[in-house]
Amino acid sequence: MNDFKKALLPRHRLANISELPKKSQQVPTRLLLFGLSASASRPGRRAAAAPAAVAPWAPAGRATTIGVPNPPGRAARPSPPMEILKPLLALLAIVNPVGAIPFFIHFTGGFSREQRRRTIHVAAIGAFTVIAVSALVGLRIIEFFGISLASFQVGGGMLLLVSALQMLNAQQAESRSGDLREGSDKVDAGDSIAVVPLTIPLLTGPATISTMVIYAEKTRHWWELAILVGYGVVIGLSVWLAFSLSGRIARVLGKTGINVMTRLMGILLAALAVEVMSDGLVKLFPGLAR
Repeated sequence: MNDFKKALLPRHRLANISELPKKSQQVPTRLLLFGLSASASRPGRRAAAAPAAVAPWAPAGRATTIGVPNPPGRAARPSPPMEILKPLLALLAIVNPVGAIPFFIHFTGGFSREQRRRTIHVAAIGAFTVIAVSALVGLRIIEFFGISLASFQVGGGMLLLVSALQMLNAQQAESRSGDLREGSDKVDAGDSIAVVPLTIPLLTGPATISTMVIYAEKTRHWWELAILVGYGVVIGLSVWLAFSLSGRIARVLGKTGINVMTRLMGILLAALAVEVMSDGLVKLFPGLAR
């Protein structure tokens, strides 16, 4: 009977039938799922685990199956990108031009109008220069000395926290106890106080430099680095504006208002300092992230 059926079929159909076992190496997905569901529905039989379906859109080197994670040898994710506004907020809190107004008024009390204008210009340009240089070459400097960024983040975060504690006590972030005396001595000697101690360390100092280096490492494109340099321009303009209007601001806010603003900036800076330190500690001790 079988020979009779074969005789009735054309020769090309016989050839196709004979080649079926060789070509059918991949089982269609519908038939595979149907067979698995049928075998699972039979009592007394254990359903086999369905193989992961192949994802045809998966690129090379990535996961090639649906629901299966990428292999452990895959490259790690890069660090998160730079937050756009956080560097500016940190700089405004650290530099705090309004909080430096009492120092400026004290140092320039006996200056002429031209001397006061020159001091304002030099202080604004100096603040911009410190911020721009720190953003552009600060990271290369610490790499030259072989300092890891995680260690620098922990140390810089501690500096920011100390500065924040000073601001919570209504003191300038970068100020020291001898800065006022040093400035007074320079004024008596006829020297310029625009750079030291007004710009460094009252306005900008180690905390400012550390902040710019930490955020410069998070940049991924040239325009992000340009934004950091642009923030230096913003800080320079804010210093120029605050010192130019120092008399009016002091009359409107008074010493109490300036102290309140300084304390508010200190709270903001303390939160940023804890965040910077936590990032560095997680990089040094990955077990803390669990």
